[in-house]
Amino acid sequence: MLFVSFAAYYRGAMGILLVYDVTDESSFNNIKNWIRNIEQHASDNVNKILVGNKADMDESKRAVPTSKGQALADEYGIKFFETSAKTNLNVEEVFFSIARDIKRRLAETDSKVEPQTLKINKPDQTQNGGQAAQKSSCCGS
Repeated sequence: MLFVSFAAYYRGAMGILLVYDVTDESSFNNIKNWIRNIEQHASDNVNKILVGNKADMDESKRAVPTSKGQALADEYGIKFFETSAKTNLNVEEVFFSIARDIKRRLAETDSKVEPQTLKINKPDQTQNGGQAAQKSSCCGS
């Protein structure tokens, strides 16, 4: 039996696409579970985008209206796209969008981090009332 924890799926992830099928309401309803798992196991600042796939399908087959997908994305403060892998509708846009968001986040993080520098102070040569401080030496030299 092979067991992989959810944490392993998310470890080191910089971006996550949450994809559901617009013709399958249960796949949409599972998005909240996936978001809970992401909140538990991924880094706090991982970029997320909600994607409703199969947007090319006839309206009569649609189970999740666009407005419902947008409302869920708004609830979590994430971007929303509807796509069609079949017709290539918005597929590149989704990938470019998450790549731009990740790049922007990393650039902002880098600019907030102070450069790591090491300052080496020379010992005060005039310690002990003006006398030169003794140097410690190795190996008798």
